[in-house]
Amino acid sequence: MKVLVTGASGMLGGAVARALAERGDDVTVFQRRPARLDVALGPSPVLTEYLGDIADPVAVRAAAAGQDAIVHLAARVSVTGRWPDFVRTNVTGTAHLLDAARQARARVVYVSSPSVAHSGHSLVGVGATAADPDHAIGHYARSKAVAERLALASARTVAVRPHLVWGPGDTQLVGRIVERARSGRLALVGPGTALVDTTYVDNAVDAIVAALDRADALAGRAFVVSNGQPRPLSELVDRICAAAGVAAPRRHVPYPLARAGGALAELAWAGLRRSDDPPMTRFLAEQLATAHWFDLRETRAALEWAPRVDLDEGFRRLAAASS
Repeated sequence: MKVLVTGASGMLGGAVARALAERGDDVTVFQRRPARLDVALGPSPVLTEYLGDIADPVAVRAAAAGQDAIVHLAARVSVTGRWPDFVRTNVTGTAHLLDAARQARARVVYVSSPSVAHSGHSLVGVGATAADPDHAIGHYARSKAVAERLALASARTVAVRPHLVWGPGDTQLVGRIVERARSGRLALVGPGTALVDTTYVDNAVDAIVAALDRADALAGRAFVVSNGQPRPLSELVDRICAAAGVAAPRRHVPYPLARAGGALAELAWAGLRRSDDPPMTRFLAEQLATAHWFDLRETRAALEWAPRVDLDEGFRRLAAASS
């Protein structure tokens, strides 16, 4: 089928586009900068690239015209920034995408985040509870919650919420941990014993493709995706550092101090209008100090999916890519 993938310049978006093209779909990618997927794909799969802004309705309609299906990953992902900027990309951009999908009569997979239903407390063995913009923490989570509600109110749309996706080439989770460890600026918040679920990138791709193939039957529903292997946060950080060949952190910062420091950093970054991420925010402190693991039974059954790359194999692949 003809599939549009937005946000293909990111690790997960690019991996989804490659997987669809490799199985024979006619893939179009849409993002602001070149995804450079042609190098990885080779000459045989069909892949068309549109460069544009998801907040531009004309560009979005042009990319979506004639598509059978759309995977929407384009988003503003940051722990700081102005609320109007998050609304422009994550909410308004999603609304444009959904309008274009209706015109094209295309099914949609909206790639969301478990943070849309996180209010600061631990998530222990839960499924995909309703997105809650009123209690979601931070501009990113709140804007994604608003957008997910829009998406699930639209026909032929299903939401997938992968949790902490990582793998070779990851510049978000893995890249930030390794960079801070190398510079000696990495510390654990609290004792590091909170159980955290993560998702190896291949497993997230498989789940998204499975949701795309079943979007009509599953329309209006959201599904959490992870490896289903919760581990103490300190173990995950240690293994990421080991794969990259850097020393793991030994410093621990009490949660109240980390949260207070995050609040001050947010104020300072906002006052200075800085676009880079501060070393800590309130949201990040909460994420690092609370448990996040999920019940995947509904996801497995509905998507007819199961993780095929376990943590041990994922870390082996990460180490091989880093060597």
